[in-house]
Amino acid sequence: MTAPTRAARAGAALPFWLSYLLPPLVWLGAAKGGAWLLLPPLATWVLFSLLDLALGLNRANADPGTSDADLFWHRLATILWAPVQCVTLFGLILYTGQAGHLGRTELFGLYFGMGVMSGTVGIVYAHELLHQRNRVERALGDWLLAMVLYSHFRSEHLLVHHSWVGTPRDAVTARYNEGFHRYYPRVLRDCPASAFRAEAALLARRGLPWWHRRNPFWTYAALQALMLALAAMLGGWSGLACFLIQAGVAIWQLELTNYVEHYALTRRHLGQGRYERVRPHHSWNAAHRASNWLLINLQRHSDHHVKPDRRYPLLQTYEESEAPQLPHGYPVMTMVAMIPPLWRRVMNPRVRAWRRRHYPDIADWGPYNRATHPAPPPAP
Repeated sequence: MTAPTRAARAGAALPFWLSYLLPPLVWLGAAKGGAWLLLPPLATWVLFSLLDLALGLNRANADPGTSDADLFWHRLATILWAPVQCVTLFGLILYTGQAGHLGRTELFGLYFGMGVMSGTVGIVYAHELLHQRNRVERALGDWLLAMVLYSHFRSEHLLVHHSWVGTPRDAVTARYNEGFHRYYPRVLRDCPASAFRAEAALLARRGLPWWHRRNPFWTYAALQALMLALAAMLGGWSGLACFLIQAGVAIWQLELTNYVEHYALTRRHLGQGRYERVRPHHSWNAAHRASNWLLINLQRHSDHHVKPDRRYPLLQTYEESEAPQLPHGYPVMTMVAMIPPLWRRVMNPRVRAWRRRHYPDIADWGPYNRATHPAPPPAP
């Protein structure tokens, strides 16, 4: 890990505000239609990938001891996103229901772009917020997740993923040679149930039944029902359909990112369902400057697992010897993941090199590839 630089300054927050260019692009597409509808996906997938090529890597680390007070502008960027996304999404539903100048294909394109925004930025910001101890920030994270009908992600991520990443208990750790198109339906099926079981187990340890009001799934259901009702009220059946399109695209964006983050990086099985502790080499990282602006340093993923509540401007980057590095930022790698033969060509040699570096003594990787080792026991 490189030596830390001075504490983050106000000016250092400015590049992370580039995500706020996306809502105007969505509205421009809504007003003009046609090729203008391509602006949001082009900006997130193509523009930031080109900026990565132009601007290169950023391996500088801020002082992890920087106080929240010195991160005001960084925090404000994530806090304001929830109301901005809400106004954009439901404003679009109201506008397109009355404007009438967009055909069905254009409407799909518009809400596809909206889903790219609410997935690439909204869920990433929700991820940052739900890791914080501040109740307002966590509530805003829940609000963002409800806007894409994926509220269970909070429970799954905090109670399952961070505890069991790299083991058979973690559904979102993609298996070696598992293409995204097989991975995606598996996580859509397994993660909600896994999240519910984790919350029920937590309640049971406190002597409470799963149906107790403290089960956050009641909050999840209420928030998601509110979002669906608001979409229907503002846009009728068409508005509801448009809302569902953007939610589906956002979920797809999230799970593409999950797929990339831990592909085939498994923790050593120590026997009897016990696993080594999580280490920096159990996450794929990318030090690409521009895509880390867009994704608020999500690509410094190893350090996020080392210190889950560390705020995004303070996440540390690691050297290749400590944590595996991707050849490109997440935007490019998620596009590659949509083409499984290309993904395997790019990533499988890196996985094999990672195995030789960190686990030269393991001769049989079959149980790791198939996730057939015993799952870790649930917490007592």
